[in-house]
Amino acid sequence: MPRFLALVVLCCLLAPLRAQENAAPFDGELQRFAEILGTLHYLRGICGSNEGGKWRNEMQALLDAETPSGDRRTRMIAGFNRGYNGFQQTYRTCTPAATLAIRRYIDEGLKISRDLTARYAN
Repeated sequence: MPRFLALVVLCCLLAPLRAQENAAPFDGELQRFAEILGTLHYLRGICGSNEGGKWRNEMQALLDAETPSGDRRTRMIAGFNRGYNGFQQTYRTCTPAATLAIRRYIDEGLKISRDLTARYAN
């Protein structure tokens, strides 16, 4: 998933453009992206991907790149936890539906990453 790293790079480019305490125009998309990372962290784990903490590490890289503080940081972390916990309550084992959800969330994450890069990296 190297394209997910494009979002991290984007965040590094955008961080100097705004004060850390202010909401960025793309915060909603970053929160959704964080939720997707949480979802993937849980679902890929139960589906035997053997990725360990890959998706949690991606979330940490996003936080490190974006360096949100206060409410922004809280909202991003809450998004990750919401994605993880929401699917933890639904799936206990890997099912065809879980595998389909993984594909759909990867696609959505890639779309968010591409859209944010196209919109804000110029």
